[in-house]
Amino acid sequence: MNLSGLKRFLRRATPDQDGRTRILARRIYILPTGYGLVFGALVLLMLIGSINYAINLGFLLCFLLAGLGLVTMIHTWRNLLGLEIQLGRAVPVFAGDQACFELQAINPHSRERPGLAFGFQKECCAVLDLPPRETLQVRLCSPTRVRGWFALPRITLITRYPLGLFKAWVYLELSASCLVYPTPGKKNPPADAPDYTSSQKGDRGVGVDDFVGLRHYRPGDSPKHVNWKAVAREQALQTKMFGGDRSEQRWLDWHRLQGSTEHRLSQLCRGVLDACEEQEEFGLRLPDFELCPDRGQRHRHACLEALALFGTES
Repeated sequence: MNLSGLKRFLRRATPDQDGRTRILARRIYILPTGYGLVFGALVLLMLIGSINYAINLGFLLCFLLAGLGLVTMIHTWRNLLGLEIQLGRAVPVFAGDQACFELQAINPHSRERPGLAFGFQKECCAVLDLPPRETLQVRLCSPTRVRGWFALPRITLITRYPLGLFKAWVYLELSASCLVYPTPGKKNPPADAPDYTSSQKGDRGVGVDDFVGLRHYRPGDSPKHVNWKAVAREQALQTKMFGGDRSEQRWLDWHRLQGSTEHRLSQLCRGVLDACEEQEEFGLRLPDFELCPDRGQRHRHACLEALALFGTES
């Protein structure tokens, strides 16, 4: 039987109907560590010497150490038993960045859970000590290479508490994905020059014609509209408002770009980011897909999601 066939027999902890993953007894693996093997070999040598020379105190010490090893094995196993894992959210990232998944480690019992290590395969990402009846946040990150949906890899939860003689671990299979946007291209946006179109919202500060006043700065405002003279006078941060009957509007068009698919998506991604930074209304045209001009974080995410999933089954 090959390796892929053996994976079917792995004991994996999976979420219940309520979304929580509970670590049960039959999902935990346990084996001696390198220190545990050395410890067992020393106890065996002491036992052989005690038998050979009939040393009663040697027998006592051997049985004491063997009992200590057995108690340690039980405590290592119990350190994972009954833990609960709740999956959190994953914020979209750009290809090449770290995809980070948030987890909640829940200890529903009255005993502490020290030395818990979360990681992917052999890579350890987070280590924590979980107090009794407490919940702690765990953040696991993995590098991304291509756009689209990035599935959460299999998580390994490991403990060597209390003496490091045994290693207990459990495999966590959590159904989660992180959306990966295309890698942004160079700073030059591929969009056309802004089109000036009629706007019904010009008198509310989103036009480009005439200066109509100041308002308090809000996160996301364009730096070019900040009243820097007031900042130099150590006044509150303010943003200039413009009115009129015109608004800037541009289209990001797939058919006006050249190059491979990934190169075009990369340039369109840069165009979306630059248009949002300049607070311009923009639309997106892809083969068999179009988003009308708009602005805001929701429109930004819709455009980037369309680029991330372009040409995929999703």
